Amino acid sequence: MYAPKDSLETRTDVLVDAMRAIRLGTFVTFADGAYHATHAPVVVSEADGATTLQTHFGRSNPHAGPTLDDAPSLVIFQGPHAYISPSFYPTKRDTGKVVPTWLYIAVHGRGRLTRRSETDWLEAHLHALTDTHEAPRETPWAVTDAPGDYLRRMRAGIVGIELVAETLSGAWKLNQHKGEADFDGTRESLAAEPDNDANAIAAAMASLRA
Repeated sequence: MYAPKDSLETRTDVLVDAMRAIRLGTFVTFADGAYHATHAPVVVSEADGATTLQTHFGRSNPHAGPTLDDAPSLVIFQGPHAYISPSFYPTKRDTGKVVPTWLYIAVHGRGRLTRRSETDWLEAHLHALTDTHEAPRETPWAVTDAPGDYLRRMRAGIVGIELVAETLSGAWKLNQHKGEADFDGTRESLAAEPDNDANAIAAAMASLRA
């Protein structure tokens, strides 16, 4: 991942928190002379100093094929992002020497894919994935709410995917290099936008200088 020094994030706890908040990862693998990319929800776990990303692919997805087992892969988590208009900067009024840009938060994890087909692994993964996303609901749906024979048929159609992160890195491109007036002008303008991503970037900027 390219990130200017002032935007680079390497703290594992910050990166893990961001991946858990974003939840959807893009798994990218080059194998058999072709690129494979799959977007999938991810369970992020930590144990014994290792960060593990767990998901599942449809069995019919070529990305789940046996030739990709142990293949080097990249997982991309794209967080909030927002267009930055030159009109956000007081500098525009003073000198006019400003151009548009884009602010964003992103995390990259690198490691090797491992295919998991064990019933107990898949069951634990599906329970963890479901429980995480259903937790905020007033009446959470549970995997056990569905009939057992139906679940077995559905489970037969997926392949578990696990990647132990060998490296994690992030980019928090939040105009850290700007002077106070332009930084604050950007944050205030984004906070006023009718867009959740813009508001999230504004909140992330505020936390930098809290």
